[in-house]
Amino acid sequence: MPFSIIRADITKLKVDAIVNAANETLLGGGGVDGAIHRAAGPALLAECRTLGGCKTGEAKITRGYLLPASYVIHTVGPIWRGGAFGEDALLAAAYRNSLLLAEKTGCETIAFPLISAGAYGFPKDRALQIAVETIRAFLQTHEMTVTLTVFDKDSFQLSKARFDAIESYIDQTYVDSCPDERVSRPFVYHAERKALKRALFPTKREERQPGATAPAAAAEETEASEPLEALLSNLDAGFSETLLRMIDERGIKDSDCYKKANIDRKLFSKIRSNPQYRPSKPTALAFAVALELSLAQTNELLRRAGFALSHASKFDVIVEYFIRNQNYNIFEINEALFAFDQVLLGG
Repeated sequence: MPFSIIRADITKLKVDAIVNAANETLLGGGGVDGAIHRAAGPALLAECRTLGGCKTGEAKITRGYLLPASYVIHTVGPIWRGGAFGEDALLAAAYRNSLLLAEKTGCETIAFPLISAGAYGFPKDRALQIAVETIRAFLQTHEMTVTLTVFDKDSFQLSKARFDAIESYIDQTYVDSCPDERVSRPFVYHAERKALKRALFPTKREERQPGATAPAAAAEETEASEPLEALLSNLDAGFSETLLRMIDERGIKDSDCYKKANIDRKLFSKIRSNPQYRPSKPTALAFAVALELSLAQTNELLRRAGFALSHASKFDVIVEYFIRNQNYNIFEINEALFAFDQVLLGG
């Protein structure tokens, strides 16, 4: 997917570029900065000495040396001084300039740490919001795969108000187990399939008496006598056909849809060209969010892929919370899913 959040050691990621949360000297330090220099080897420091430092909010690039990544992009985030000294704008600039430098270098994949959220004291929830919004804005007009890496749970934090609201909704809605399997079973039944079953296997109640003339009986006779081919031709359209129809009905461009859904262009092309394409549930839900569907419309789109929302799934409950509140920002939804240890939306 174009944007993801993972828990990982950034020095071990095989991407085109990793971003180093450096200081202005570019000569190494603690935290992520020190870990990257140790993993890359002394040649990284030798190259950094030739760069003449880096101002806060700007970015410079070096080779990756012993790292799996081809390049290291060094950027300097702001030190938190209460928020009245342009810290937000400087942090956003650090992300944006790193992305632009990666694009200029020809990078297709890049991984960031959460800049300034450690020793520089930037509030973690605010740092996360700025990171995600800056990356989201960039991906609206650029093609790149961006990963935000979190080393441990303590370094990632939603705003308390949002976390508490989602947690409360989960507590009200989520069930750990469900004796009725229909709640979690894919919702694939519909009128046409029932009609087909009645046509092939009529029950005694459905067997008509000779000469029956009642309107209901006549209607059943017409339905039951339909050829099998006709019944099959009336089955619901598949996921791909339904999705493309919904995009057309809303008058939006394909690119706007798949970008809002956190889906890359290659996967969308596969969906468009294959009427039989069966998406994963996170992919199907990502398109429902991108199209800003209601809960009923979301379940209808999911049904075409053989799924349904279930209150026996914490993942489903969290996505339902955002849809009910008409918040269709997939990046914010994924922040919440990550915070609750769930898979992310997209493909």
